[in-house]
Amino acid sequence: MPDLPVEPGNPGRYPADMESRVAVLEQIARTTTEGLAQIMRGMETQRAEFRALEDRLERRIDLVASQQRSDFRWLLGVMLAGFTTLLGAFGAMLGVMAHGFHWL
Repeated sequence: MPDLPVEPGNPGRYPADMESRVAVLEQIARTTTEGLAQIMRGMETQRAEFRALEDRLERRIDLVASQQRSDFRWLLGVMLAGFTTLLGAFGAMLGVMAHGFHWL
């Protein structure tokens, strides 16, 4: 069994190595606080960048939706015009047939 000292080694309040340990812990606390502040600043920057990106994306989606609406209206107009032309051509063909077969 090793010999243990009966009396404290130094007359201070704490053992000698305790002061250095406390100093190291205080330094760790300071660097941790600085590190957390840097992390918070970085998060705020990322949050601002994300908001800007979100705004750009919303404007882009609105633009695409607007273009789709105008494309749909144009396509609907072409379809209705084609259908009307087809009905007119069919009516004209019936008129020519009626005249040729002396139905009228």
